[in-house]
Amino acid sequence: MKRTGEVTLGIIGAFFYAFFAIIGAVMVWVENNREQVESFFREAAAQDPSASISMTDLNDALDAVGNSGLILTIISVVAIILGIISMIFLKGNKKPKAAGIILIVTAVVVAFISYGAGIIAGIFYLIAGIMALARKPKTIIYE
Repeated sequence: MKRTGEVTLGIIGAFFYAFFAIIGAVMVWVENNREQVESFFREAAAQDPSASISMTDLNDALDAVGNSGLILTIISVVAIILGIISMIFLKGNKKPKAAGIILIVTAVVVAFISYGAGIIAGIFYLIAGIMALARKPKTIIYE
């Protein structure tokens, strides 16, 4: 039995998780390069004084961005690795039950840990996991 649908949905979900991993890495970069971000906001405040932001608010925002970016990057990379493992299990119809369970658990756990940021990619993993569990091979009856 071919598992093209499950593999395709898994690959699409992995691409979405890769996108979130890149966003998380950018968030970590922003937190680690505070001087550049602060100078950018100072220049913006000099051009438009009504849109200025205080440095304490900026530092608080950068702390939050850095922490959430690290979490988003780590869980996205773990989700991609688990998705690749599931695709290997699905390829050739080796272990579809294990692949389906891995995909479903990954989708649910990442959606909760990321506070909903990974829900779109999780939907693809969830559908692929349900398909992997629900599809049964055709039985041939010999008379």
